[in-house]
Amino acid sequence: MKKRIPVIPYREDLIAKARWLRKNSTPGEIEVWKAIKNRQVLGYKFRRQHPIHRFIVDFFCRELKLAIEIDGRSHDFNIEADKQRQYIIEQFGVSFLRFTELDAKNNTDSVRREIEKWALTHR
Repeated sequence: MKKRIPVIPYREDLIAKARWLRKNSTPGEIEVWKAIKNRQVLGYKFRRQHPIHRFIVDFFCRELKLAIEIDGRSHDFNIEADKQRQYIIEQFGVSFLRFTELDAKNNTDSVRREIEKWALTHR
């Protein structure tokens, strides 16, 4: 029997915002999504623009409890807010991997390999 993975709570009003973010992804997010969707990373399912608590993470794997964030220029001015946001989400047992927008866009294979490496050591 497969172990049931608990659902992390989120605010219902974030669903519409997440949908909007999916339709307005950055180039780096688009490239990473192409590399991880359809269980391409060791068979794990990732979701994009996924609500957790009162936030939305760029990508999330429920099985691994792994959030992936693509940090673009907007994050340059929100370093403290990002740290606080990450801390709150980590209280739900979620781990984070962060990549720059530039790496996500130009070095997508390396990003995917880093995600795979993390998954292999944390499953």
